[in-house]
Amino acid sequence: MEKIDNLDRKILQIVMHNARIPSKDVALVCGVSRAAVHQRIQRLIDMKVITGSGYHVNPKILGYATCTYIGVNLERGAMYSDVVPELEKIPEVVECHFTTGPYTMLIKLFARDNEHLMELLNKKIQMIPGVTGTETLISLDHSIHREIPVRLEGEDIN
Repeated sequence: MEKIDNLDRKILQIVMHNARIPSKDVALVCGVSRAAVHQRIQRLIDMKVITGSGYHVNPKILGYATCTYIGVNLERGAMYSDVVPELEKIPEVVECHFTTGPYTMLIKLFARDNEHLMELLNKKIQMIPGVTGTETLISLDHSIHREIPVRLEGEDIN
């Protein structure tokens, strides 16, 4: 895998905070040409350092007031690859992780309200073959949402 250098890191620091910033503005801060910034960003995408871009949508504004984390237990951990496609069919499920600890999987979903949540649990998630149990944790507040920090080489972590 190719290494990223300090220019790549500086570009990442900038675009992570504003993906819509014009390349000319990034180039100005970094002291390089707009073409260099564009080429670097494309290379970072090709290397899968940058894995997406887009807008973050507020689920509450769209009517999804309840954010929930659900620990899912399976008959066998190996069933994970069979259960994931079934969870993908549920549009309210926005994340799925194969985990260690008390659950085989941890999923995050948004529901309109508690009634909708109960419907998702009882009629969809718990009906997936291999699911033996679930534990539901409702998020009361979302306090921190950020990307992992990108540090320049030689920069202190603190």
